[in-house]
Amino acid sequence: MTSATLTSRTIVCSDPAATSRLGSALAEVAGPGDLICLWGDLGAGKTHFAKAFGAALGVIDVIVSPSFVLMAEYQGRLPLFHLDPYRLADAADALAGGLIDDRQGVGVTLLEWPERLGDALPEGRLDVRIEGAGDDPRTIVLVAGSPAYRRYLEAAR
Repeated sequence: MTSATLTSRTIVCSDPAATSRLGSALAEVAGPGDLICLWGDLGAGKTHFAKAFGAALGVIDVIVSPSFVLMAEYQGRLPLFHLDPYRLADAADALAGGLIDDRQGVGVTLLEWPERLGDALPEGRLDVRIEGAGDDPRTIVLVAGSPAYRRYLEAAR
């Protein structure tokens, strides 16, 4: 399969450091307007991934799960918008609450619990599907929703 047809890539991260390296590598190719959806059960490592991604963007603030604030904004090479609609009922709540807005077009958005947005999720995105919990290795499947996101698959290491 050539990079022109590559739509997914699977990576096994044997420990948290490997997950951090993956997050850092993906941040290197992040661009304005990118949407990265972090899928996984509670404890899978979504926020851990977000911390590494943010650090590689040059974010110096401590990145924490935005579960209670819904969205946190950080400054780095690109603005980083870290969203978590876990506590919302559906996409209508997210949209009505201003969770998604035009500012995100100038930065990169990491969205935890994207399933809460259902059909409101655009096809143009990168899905980061994290399987595993606790001390177990993580299997991370990257899925490019459009050709523009294939660069993330090529950057993964």
